[in-house]
Amino acid sequence: MYPKDSKSEWHRGQGLWSHVPESDWNNWAWQLKNRINSPEKLEKLIELTPEEKEGCNYAKHKLALSITPYFFNLIDREDPNCPIRKQIIPRGNEIHVSPEELLDPVGEENTMPVQGLVHRYPDRVLFLVTSQCASYCRYCTRSRLVSNAQDYNFRPRYEKALNYIREHAEVRDVLLSGGDPLLLNDRRLDFLLGELRSIPHVEFIRIGSRVPVFLPQRITDSLCDVFRKHGPIWLSIHVNHPKECTHDLFDATQKLSYAGVPIGNQSVLLNGVNDNLETMKSLIHRLLMMRVRPYYLYQCDLITGSAHLRTSVMKGIEIIKGLRGHTSGYSVPQYVIDAPGGGGKIPINPEYIEEINDKEIVLKNYEGKIYKYPIKPSGQNAPLPVEGELVLS
Repeated sequence: MYPKDSKSEWHRGQGLWSHVPESDWNNWAWQLKNRINSPEKLEKLIELTPEEKEGCNYAKHKLALSITPYFFNLIDREDPNCPIRKQIIPRGNEIHVSPEELLDPVGEENTMPVQGLVHRYPDRVLFLVTSQCASYCRYCTRSRLVSNAQDYNFRPRYEKALNYIREHAEVRDVLLSGGDPLLLNDRRLDFLLGELRSIPHVEFIRIGSRVPVFLPQRITDSLCDVFRKHGPIWLSIHVNHPKECTHDLFDATQKLSYAGVPIGNQSVLLNGVNDNLETMKSLIHRLLMMRVRPYYLYQCDLITGSAHLRTSVMKGIEIIKGLRGHTSGYSVPQYVIDAPGGGGKIPINPEYIEEINDKEIVLKNYEGKIYKYPIKPSGQNAPLPVEGELVLS
């Protein structure tokens, strides 16, 4: 039985591709082969605005246009402000670069001891295993690299990266990313996960992927067998809007969960997409119904050409404040800024501390009410009771 909410049904269907045999539609290779990846293909399916036409013509110089048929079906073709459409169809705004924007906004290039391996934090590394994605988010932090539209010429160096991890015993946590690791075939994933599992000091293996959202057909029984073989493999998916929480994504997350894969979600706060409390609350509730824990809400990175998609930081704080205490703690993500230049993820929270003094901390709860808690237990300096002695308060 599929979950429902009070506002809308969860999407299912082939839409514009209803004539395609179901065996093809549910084949992830068919979905990839039939991606909408040129302005000409896109204009046969949707009437583009002048701004979108400009963006599509420029995309080959910045970040490729690519949309799976499955994900295209989620677009409202009559609404230029559709939250799915804004994420995936290029706009002319991408041409304009603000002074604060950077090609490498979170400073990965300066912390790569081996091409494709980022070692910023003491005990973990980011292992970039491909430059390809099923579809391309227009606010992508690695738009310099993915799709190779900017002639980055990324070539993952698997053996060099694996040797670096083997030689650095402080590395206990490896995150596979890219591009999207789940575009690798089962054999390649089996190899990489097996090599990482064979390294004694590697305790924790994660994958960051939007494939379950763009291409849920990729979550096959054979892929789940690979995860079982090398598990636990932790998976962070990327869902930004309730419309992305479809029956097909629900099926995919169930299969992954039953294969022993813990799943978290990382959303990016985006202007006109999810920058209001009602949308975010609907999203996080659906995620929990899919066995997905809301993990991070990211402030959009300062990637070039992203100003039209970024919101103010205060908007993010306002949303977290509206969630905290008004819904399950499990469903409230941590709002973070990935500090420009390589400072790492910094949590941003509403202010709940009113005062700290020698005696107490003064707190404000989600309703704005004030509470006090002692800094030290009142009997902290009293002598310990003798064993068996009754202590009366």
